Amino acid sequence: MLTLAEIAIDDAVALLARYDLILVRVADDAPIPGSYWGEPEAGVIGEKVYVRGDTPVHSLLHEACHLIVAAPERRSQIHTDASESQAEEDAACYLQILLADALPGVGRTRLMADMDAWGYSFRLGSARAWFEQDAEDACAWLTSRHLADVHAAAG
Repeated sequence: MLTLAEIAIDDAVALLARYDLILVRVADDAPIPGSYWGEPEAGVIGEKVYVRGDTPVHSLLHEACHLIVAAPERRSQIHTDASESQAEEDAACYLQILLADALPGVGRTRLMADMDAWGYSFRLGSARAWFEQDAEDACAWLTSRHLADVHAAAG
């Protein structure tokens, strides 16, 4: 599983800043504030995403995407549990795959493999199959909210 320590943190900081999010790196032996799944998984509180060096990149992106897809009035209230609905969860999963291409050394292929290894559950059996064959609702959700040009990015 690709971790934050294996990529350039400045790239992750810049990516999150595009969405008015702040990446907060905590010490490698410290607890991660707002982590729903526990260490080393990323945590969210308001507009901040908390990580350590051993945090998987897919976790960083997934939690950041929860904040990105949250309604602006809800974002500041989020603490630990960011999902409001299955549609929002699907949109976060789809967007994290798209955003993986913006991180040098990551990319969607690697990210989807790590999602599968971690245990994300998709009815078609893999993140790739879901992304390519069963994510129309997530695409429509993101497009309707102007969060991604999924038609351009999906190719």
